Amino acid sequence: MAALAPATFTPYLFPLFVAFVMYRRIRRNFGVQFWSPTRVWIRVALLSVVALMLLAAGAFAPQTLPAMGIGLAGGLVLAYFGLRHTHVHWTDGKRSYTPNPWIGGLLSVLLVGRLAWRMTSGGGLAGAQAAPSGITFGIAMALIAYSLVYAIGLIVQMKRLQPASDDAPAT
Repeated sequence: MAALAPATFTPYLFPLFVAFVMYRRIRRNFGVQFWSPTRVWIRVALLSVVALMLLAAGAFAPQTLPAMGIGLAGGLVLAYFGLRHTHVHWTDGKRSYTPNPWIGGLLSVLLVGRLAWRMTSGGGLAGAQAAPSGITFGIAMALIAYSLVYAIGLIVQMKRLQPASDDAPAT
């Protein structure tokens, strides 16, 4: 029996990995989320690197810069509204928050829709390499700006959250 090379599985594993990442991204938009400062700081660091890489890529594709600017502005506005509608609280003695599902859901639908459009309309991987799309860059910038500002805003909100007192009356 011949051993299969890793390249044989790559076309099947990569879409599964992307689906897993998308599932986790969408899942963070709904219900109570427990606060993990380490995870958020790692996310801030990674998103900062990705934002710099996206800006560098935009420098090589100047036609995408206007869309990236619009995406940046949109992401900042959505992060502001997302933070205003996020509830930070104590759950079972742990810091937690409940995000607004509509804003995160909208961004997730935009991302999934754009990826599906690029893959089904002949863009695929070859199309993405041939001509960078301003729409894709704009949506990516909106997602990154939203996620980065939202994470930093959560850090600030969690620092302001007062410890839960055991003698507080039940509501």
